[in-house]
Amino acid sequence: MRDRFFRSMITVAVAAAAVGAVVSVSVTQTLAQPQITRPPARVDGKPNFSGIWQANNEANWDLQSHAALPAAVTQQGVYPYDYARVPAAPVLAMGAAGAVPGSLGVVQGDGQIPYKPDALPVKKENAEHWIDRDPELKCYLPGIPRAMYMPYPFQITQSTNKIHFAFEFSNTARTIHLDKVEGPPDDTWMGHSVGRWDGDTLVVDVTNFNDRTWFDRAGNYHSEALHLVERFTQMSPDVIWYEVTIEDPKVFTQAWRIAMPLYRRVEPNMQLLEFRCNEFVEEFMYGNLRKQQLVKHWEGDTMSVDITRKVPPGDSFYQWYGK
Repeated sequence: MRDRFFRSMITVAVAAAAVGAVVSVSVTQTLAQPQITRPPARVDGKPNFSGIWQANNEANWDLQSHAALPAAVTQQGVYPYDYARVPAAPVLAMGAAGAVPGSLGVVQGDGQIPYKPDALPVKKENAEHWIDRDPELKCYLPGIPRAMYMPYPFQITQSTNKIHFAFEFSNTARTIHLDKVEGPPDDTWMGHSVGRWDGDTLVVDVTNFNDRTWFDRAGNYHSEALHLVERFTQMSPDVIWYEVTIEDPKVFTQAWRIAMPLYRRVEPNMQLLEFRCNEFVEEFMYGNLRKQQLVKHWEGDTMSVDITRKVPPGDSFYQWYGK
């Protein structure tokens, strides 16, 4: 009897071990690292940046270091102190989703942006009127360098004389010319990019900007005199170190610099998806022009929101679309 019992226990143990081995092999195979297919390491003897990349930082909220904030737009709360401000009415219902994450910043040196005395008040005013003024909210082209660190991926396709960037946000694109080309006939949102190689570092001179883009959601801005020098340096097959020297004598007292890593998206079958936000902002942009207002009222469990659209008077109507 006892021998039969021990033999049964041994049989159960062996069977359990076999099942465990099968499960272990299955889990191991499931968790195995996927095979990543990368483009050739070099193009015409230079580093090949082809692939899909994305920044992983808070620069699009604010280039400078900042503490976490309850919202991008705030108003005075119970106490008249900056740290006690609360979300403003238009963003109150967004809760934590509308908050601004803290950041160590990407501005190099002392971390300060050297605004001229008459330009700094404009930056502060921009921040206070973020909803009306930030070009991102209107789905305008983001400009350079902002397109590089928005929270959306972008794809680089590199050849011997052109490097093309396709951005997910608003289907934006830019081309870096490594050959001799004529400049654009007018100023542009994304600038005119001319590149050259400094060893294995891609150096890009960007000019011909208009004055309608921002650097971030904090209201940091520039004029049409903006001039950028970008540097792309490959730190590893999956990391590019991105630096930008920013000059604008109309807005800043001296040149300043930002820097950050860009990371390759290595998910299997990664591709850019459409984010054609023009349609998404139609009501935001033009809803005040409708004969009958569409978005009027929203009812939740803890609050109801009523919206009254208005048309800015006179020239202010056109200026709103230009900001």
